[in-house]
Amino acid sequence: MKKILALCVVLSALWGSAAGADTPSQLKFMAGPPGGNWFALGGELADLWSKEVMPTTSVTGGAVANIINAHMRKGDLGFSNTSMIAVAQKGTDLGTFKTKSDNAKLLANLYTQYTYFIARKDFAEKNGIKTVDDLVNKKLAFRFATLKTGTGSEFVVKNVFESGFGIDYRKAFKEWGGTVEYASYSGGADLIADNHLDVFAFSVGKVAAIVMQIESTTDVILLGMSQEALDKVGEAIGTVTFLIDPGIYKSVPAGAEPVKVVGDYTSIVVRGDLDDQVVYDLCKSMYNNVEMLAKGVKDIAELDPKTAVPAKGLESHPGAVKFWNEASGKIQ
Repeated sequence: MKKILALCVVLSALWGSAAGADTPSQLKFMAGPPGGNWFALGGELADLWSKEVMPTTSVTGGAVANIINAHMRKGDLGFSNTSMIAVAQKGTDLGTFKTKSDNAKLLANLYTQYTYFIARKDFAEKNGIKTVDDLVNKKLAFRFATLKTGTGSEFVVKNVFESGFGIDYRKAFKEWGGTVEYASYSGGADLIADNHLDVFAFSVGKVAAIVMQIESTTDVILLGMSQEALDKVGEAIGTVTFLIDPGIYKSVPAGAEPVKVVGDYTSIVVRGDLDDQVVYDLCKSMYNNVEMLAKGVKDIAELDPKTAVPAKGLESHPGAVKFWNEASGKIQ
């Protein structure tokens, strides 16, 4: 019996040290800029984990910076986008990440992110535009905006055009006689309402208030993409195909065909050398309190053990894999 107990202790120790057995006295959680969902949810998570796991502070951050800082151990974990983590681990976009960030691992996919290409209806009908493919194939002069460089939105939009269609949108659109601007969500909504933009692209949740805001002032259509282009983007940066179902938005009414768009996740990136047991406990605490967290940021209610860590495409932290497999009933 003593030998069995000793063996269990050894195995437990080995499992806990698989990622480097670094157990800090407190954690630094890298959230987002003040005023956004990431900032609010980051504070909620830090408070929760301080009570149930270990002292945790929440600091401002960003999708790209949080991956780099997790890789370099300047922070322990933080919000990002799953597509960004996949690319950073592979080192295939060194213009964005400077170096291969293979110490940055996925802790969990939290909730879905849809990339919307919103076109003014008058512009689309005049030029026969129904999809993003049409925009590229027709090489039109049009006024385009997305969020600023370094955001998850711009990262995905850039890769939609580079991987899906083989163009650098910043150069191509200007060569075709168009313009490129960078705006906030609300700023872009105002620009398209005032007829200063033809197309506005950004990533946000499945049921997006900003899309409804735009629809309340302007007749627009949501541009889908061909499956061929969606597959190319997915192969390059690990995104998937999501459907905008009819009935959610005025521009996709009940009875219309679903609109195919690039799908991604808001996720948590964690440094790979953080202790497995600590990561396991962070996941467990978050999942057990998801209803409470959703009272502040309702999107977190989408957290699902079955999609929290993907089977392939990027590396997840072993402690996270263990917890989410157990929570979803998967056999280890």
